[in-house]
Amino acid sequence: MRRREPERRRRRERGRPRLPLRRSLLGRLLIVSVLVASCAVAATAWLAVQTTSGAIRQEQGQDLSSDAKIYNTLLGYAATHPRWEDVEDTARELARTSQRRIVLTTEDRRPLFDSAGASSVAPLPAQASAVVDPLSVDTVLVPDAMTAGSDRIDPRAVGPFLLPANERTELRAITEKQVACLNSVGVAADVVDGPSGRPRIEFVRGDTDRDLEFKCVAQNSGATLTEKKALDELNTLADACLKRQGHKGATLNLDLSWDRGYGQITAAEKQSAEKQSAEKYPSEKYPAEKKAAAVERGDDRAIASCVGSARREQLTDHVAAPALLFIDGTGAVSVPGFDLSPSNTARIVGVTALVLALTVGVSVIAGARLVRPLHALTGAAQRMRDGLDSAPVPVGPDNEIGRLAAAFNDMAVHRARLEEQRKVMVSDVAHELRTPLSNIRGWLEAAQDGLADPDPAFVSSLLEEAVQLQHIIDDLQDLGAADVGALRLHPEPVYADELLGQVAAAYQGPAETAGVTLSVATPKPGPPGPTLYADPVRLRQAVSNLVSNAVRHTPSEGRVTLRSYRTGPGHGDEVALEVSDTGAGIPADDIPHVFDRFWRAEKSRNRSTGGSGLGLAIVLKLAEAQGGTASVVSTEGKGSVFTLRLPPAPAEAPADATAAEAAAGPDGPDPINMTL
Repeated sequence: MRRREPERRRRRERGRPRLPLRRSLLGRLLIVSVLVASCAVAATAWLAVQTTSGAIRQEQGQDLSSDAKIYNTLLGYAATHPRWEDVEDTARELARTSQRRIVLTTEDRRPLFDSAGASSVAPLPAQASAVVDPLSVDTVLVPDAMTAGSDRIDPRAVGPFLLPANERTELRAITEKQVACLNSVGVAADVVDGPSGRPRIEFVRGDTDRDLEFKCVAQNSGATLTEKKALDELNTLADACLKRQGHKGATLNLDLSWDRGYGQITAAEKQSAEKQSAEKYPSEKYPAEKKAAAVERGDDRAIASCVGSARREQLTDHVAAPALLFIDGTGAVSVPGFDLSPSNTARIVGVTALVLALTVGVSVIAGARLVRPLHALTGAAQRMRDGLDSAPVPVGPDNEIGRLAAAFNDMAVHRARLEEQRKVMVSDVAHELRTPLSNIRGWLEAAQDGLADPDPAFVSSLLEEAVQLQHIIDDLQDLGAADVGALRLHPEPVYADELLGQVAAAYQGPAETAGVTLSVATPKPGPPGPTLYADPVRLRQAVSNLVSNAVRHTPSEGRVTLRSYRTGPGHGDEVALEVSDTGAGIPADDIPHVFDRFWRAEKSRNRSTGGSGLGLAIVLKLAEAQGGTASVVSTEGKGSVFTLRLPPAPAEAPADATAAEAAAGPDGPDPINMTL
């Protein structure tokens, strides 16, 4: 069955699934935009982080180094002085050499020192630059090497371990003899004074001969009276802490290591253990091995914690109280800023230009890939405009552009088909008009030349040809009006059986002349037949064309039957007008073309059966103009059934469907009308 092209396109579009966003052109544009934006944001963030970090390190590195030096110097003062009274000279010298403003206050912000003088009214910031506390060193400002272990106590805070001059002299003499012994055997060493004044041996090179070292330092100097007194005090505080935690006491050594569970050992035993430890653990010494053993027994952490607490308690009266340190440039105290150097500025400009170039490059590549099929479509459309044959446009992936290319190819094929139909139609119209015009011209020329007399037969022949010519012109006019939607319709309720009866009565004479039985299948007694909503004149024209075509193609003693019925809600709820015949039927290959213009089964254009090939085309156009359809079912050698389906009248009662069912009989439609 031939469909209207707009309807086919709408159904095809409804049947095609909607593209997912990831495959659509919009989705691809969004993905490209997100990728470009993400890369730009990531590059900008990386540039900002790198540039800011580099600028801070490069352009504030000197300030950070100066701040660390100030903090460390004041920390050393606090570690070696019990009060801050005499810090003015030290702090003022630091402020002069660093060109920074230095302010020291107590923890409750009572001023201790201000390098700007008492006349300064600049407010202090809410947060101090650092807290100067020798018992809790800030490891960020002071290198780890400056701290003694993990207790964060400044090694310069020795308190009661500070040796008097006589003990220092005695220990130094012993240490110098040991260094001289080492130097005599080729071991480079020197004497260095520790924070408490105790001298110690410092080896110039890390690789030393252990045997020679043990030989020269075999007579190691023990703890002095001052150190023993301070160590006993510290040991007592640590043991008290351990006892409170449920641990046994520990014996502290001068280097603040401890013995637990091993008892005291002699110097010779210690040397032997250190030698064995050096062979087994080249990078460790005897005390480190003892510590490892203590850790394995689970006591090392508790001892270390108590020793740290004991040291703080012991040193509290020997170091200065914690103080708040504020450091800033000359002027008001504020957070220091920085200005970008030319190198950092050039770096920002360079990276920005690179990001811009990459963004433009990615956009150009993506845009070129997106518009390439559009260029192909444009070229094909221009070739079509110029009247040239347009090759099919390559169809890409199933996205908007791919579907556009497919639709364009379909349009090009449809246009070519319409153009071919137009040429055929022009040829057919010329042929159909040429025949009657040639006959009329021939008879008139014969009459002019005196070869034919203008008798009634002559006039009747000319009138017949003129009527045929007028019929073709009227049909073409109706088709043209239907094509442009200018066909005037006056729809109204129409009784289907009444209209079929009128058409049957009009064609009863030609049917009897052809020996064909023409009848209307009337329903059994009951409600009236269905009522449809259509233009009665145009509908009668369409049914008349079907009846005329059926009578012409039905042999003598054949039968043409007209009937109407309601299809019912399950089949579109339409009114069907059916014209069936018992003619020769239509070949299956010709059925799709029966509603085409100027199509006839007789390819030789034989007029023995009459007609111009426009009747069925007009039927289809009249049905579609009134919201209906026209279809045909045919079996070659048995006959054909042409059916018009039109909308029912709006005010029609549902009883009409019952009437249609009654007309069809208990076993369905009339077997004579349907079995063709």
